[in-house]
Amino acid sequence: MGILQKAAKIVFACVHLILLSGCWDRTEVNDLALIVGLGIDQTKNGEIRLTVEIVVPKSAGGGGQMIGGGSDGGGGGGGGETIIRSGTGVTVADAISNLQEKLPRRVFWGHMKVIVFGEKAAKAGIRQHLDFLSRNPEARLRSNVLVSEGTAKSVLELVPPIEQSSSEVLRELSESQLLLRVTVKDVLQMLSGDAGAAALPMVKIKPPEEGKKELQPIAFIQRTAIFKKDKMIGDIDDQLTRGVLWLRNEIKEANVTVTLKGEKGNITATLIKAHTELIPKYEKGKWKMIVKATAEDDIILNGTKLNLMNPKYAKMIEKELEKETNKRIQAALKKVQKEMKADIFGFADTFHRKYPREWNRVKDRWEEIFPDVEVIVKTKAYVRRPGIGTVPQGLLEQEVKK
Repeated sequence: MGILQKAAKIVFACVHLILLSGCWDRTEVNDLALIVGLGIDQTKNGEIRLTVEIVVPKSAGGGGQMIGGGSDGGGGGGGGETIIRSGTGVTVADAISNLQEKLPRRVFWGHMKVIVFGEKAAKAGIRQHLDFLSRNPEARLRSNVLVSEGTAKSVLELVPPIEQSSSEVLRELSESQLLLRVTVKDVLQMLSGDAGAAALPMVKIKPPEEGKKELQPIAFIQRTAIFKKDKMIGDIDDQLTRGVLWLRNEIKEANVTVTLKGEKGNITATLIKAHTELIPKYEKGKWKMIVKATAEDDIILNGTKLNLMNPKYAKMIEKELEKETNKRIQAALKKVQKEMKADIFGFADTFHRKYPREWNRVKDRWEEIFPDVEVIVKTKAYVRRPGIGTVPQGLLEQEVKK
């Protein structure tokens, strides 16, 4: 029994020695090039140009240490805290290999914040690029995805006056959710959905102010790129995008200005809560979608002479807010459903869940059916608070309508 116990102890110790064999496969941080931003463009000859923004590590004494020297083609924000590098190839994978040849450190994708597709690359198709990113174990599926007006490289090369890098600017803009916010995971789900359509935020470079350096302006999200399958077919402006956000139940921030009949001055409300419900109907071979949009608002500006504590005036404001919300949704439907014929609203998935049998009969013809789907929009708005000042400011008491 003693011999067996000794043998068991030896085996036990050997197994643990194997499992605790140290860090033979370690990778030192100072051997890695940390990628925070990725840009994908298509060149004139059809090749893929991949541009990355790399963090420049700081030494313990506060001095900067460049990765492989200066920047080729400019770029980097916050006084040299990032640098820009590019590589080309037939595919993204080939471009990365070409890029790696120009770096003394191994590229690492675990800190990637944003992925920007150039307009030309977006129109050519983004499926194979997304396939590579989704297979790479280092790439983050929650990285924000955007499309740039022009090239992605020109966006990453900007030197922002506030943030440390252009990638951080784009991340902050995406996270603010003033317009559309889309991650890698979201794009993959949209393109693999029943409709096969997607919408991505579109970035535009703001021209430099007079007297400022050429690369000092920042990019900002102004439009939305519309995709059918994996190819960009067009874009819509910020006003139409807000209508799309209502339909997708993704509206987070909105200020709505209305005027009341017979009254001078404007009233502005800010959104505090919103919800949109899609109710599918299939009757006698016809597809119908009922959209119920509900909003709760606070009044942040009263340019009229009305005392908003009066429930009568609050009801009047609510009616105008409902009309304005309906108007935004209808404008988005007219452009995206009727003209672009791209189901970025999720109608197909909603119909599929409610009527799976009927859907399977028409799924191959959905692109033809979608533009003719009858959409009934029902909006409801509630004014929750009239603001700190209940009466219009700067008016005499006798001038206020109570």
